[in-house]
Amino acid sequence: MIQTNKFGLTAAVLSMVLVGCSSAPTDESTDIEDTSVQTGQVDASVIDDSAIEVAIAADTVFYFDYDKALLKPESRAALLEHAASLNSNPRSVRLEGHADERGTREYNMALGERRANAVKEFMVLQGVSAGLIEVISYGEERAASYGSNDSAWSMNRRVELK
Repeated sequence: MIQTNKFGLTAAVLSMVLVGCSSAPTDESTDIEDTSVQTGQVDASVIDDSAIEVAIAADTVFYFDYDKALLKPESRAALLEHAASLNSNPRSVRLEGHADERGTREYNMALGERRANAVKEFMVLQGVSAGLIEVISYGEERAASYGSNDSAWSMNRRVELK
């Protein structure tokens, strides 16, 4: 008798739960009226065309010879454009120095810093405020190209302007 009552009570509770769940109406139809995408507008008077041209035209990665921190002629040309842009539109930049995997970790950190400082000194000589330029060295830690050959090493001996 008690067994039957437990079963009956369980069945009654279960039916109430199911009735409660099924009583909520659902709307099967979904109408989407407007599927157009809104885009933002850019005020052209705010944008300096020379800054855009420099960002597109000038390289932001400068490569170095093995175990050297001397700027190459092609790097100087791009840096002149960046310096002119920074002189007309001052903003903070970061120079990240890198080295290839050859040498000790400490030596490569110092070499990356010397390379980034060479770029900074060149830009300061062009009139860019030294206070706008941050120098950081990653040494060999952030390789642009992985491999132990001349091609990979030449890609890793660099300074990136960000």
